[in-house]
Amino acid sequence: MNTKKIKHSWDDRIFDWICNIFLFLFIVVVFYPLWFVLMASFSDPVYVNNGSILIIPKGFTLEGYQMVFGDSKVWFGYLNTIIYTVCGTIFGTIVTVLGGYVLSRKDLVGRDIIMKLMVFTMYFSGGTIPLYLVVQKLGLLNTRTVLIVLGSVSVYNLIIVRSFMASTIPDELHDAATIDGCGNGNFIVRVVLPLSKAVIAVMVLYIAVAHWNSYFNALMYVTDSNKMPLQLYLREILVLSSSLANSFDVDPELQEKMQHMSMIIKYSMIVVSTGPILCVYPFIQKYFVKGVMIGSVKG
Repeated sequence: MNTKKIKHSWDDRIFDWICNIFLFLFIVVVFYPLWFVLMASFSDPVYVNNGSILIIPKGFTLEGYQMVFGDSKVWFGYLNTIIYTVCGTIFGTIVTVLGGYVLSRKDLVGRDIIMKLMVFTMYFSGGTIPLYLVVQKLGLLNTRTVLIVLGSVSVYNLIIVRSFMASTIPDELHDAATIDGCGNGNFIVRVVLPLSKAVIAVMVLYIAVAHWNSYFNALMYVTDSNKMPLQLYLREILVLSSSLANSFDVDPELQEKMQHMSMIIKYSMIVVSTGPILCVYPFIQKYFVKGVMIGSVKG
């Protein structure tokens, strides 16, 4: 079979070169800060503070990680964060997928009104104090449940799932399943969930990242140190190192050392807090891309 390459005109080749150059620059702009943070976390604080770190670490050291992991509270924070992330992701994914499916059904009575009320809450809310009073009245203050439930479900995610279901699962499929004697429960388990793996993976990623990075809810509603997530423990380490560096009652040599160490501690904490999520993302990237793009083109 004789195959010939398609010849591009000179203006097409120039356009391709320009696009490739801009794409390469964009990748560098996005990737380099992550690489710099990683290299700075392994570098000597002196080189980090004077800005001589560019591509490779200088004065390789693990002092930043030793100070972060030297506190046993960090390990409790990791355990708590894993518990909140896993439980909150399971709860949020179940509610979001089921809610999105129900809202995608045209036979739902008052569907438009429900959607308008939900969208209204995206722009207007009662505020922090009313929410705190509600949590207090429900007896959820200083409990793990409040950190699992709050933030697990969002209207934005419901809209994504609803749009996906509406464009992927036609009414004819539901009618055919009903004729075969399949109820709503079996239809969701046997038909909806297998066809919704892509959007479920996207929801898992969104909700898991939100729970992993969440600290405000713990700061507001939890006072027991044994229930605090990793983010609050890292915040305590950062505040403590900054206060010692700026304290006038500390030995000058120790103060100077803490001033040098404060920056490397920040970079080490960034790596510690974001590393697990970055390691998980490649395994669900294909589902993430498919779930975001599917249903975006109509016609």
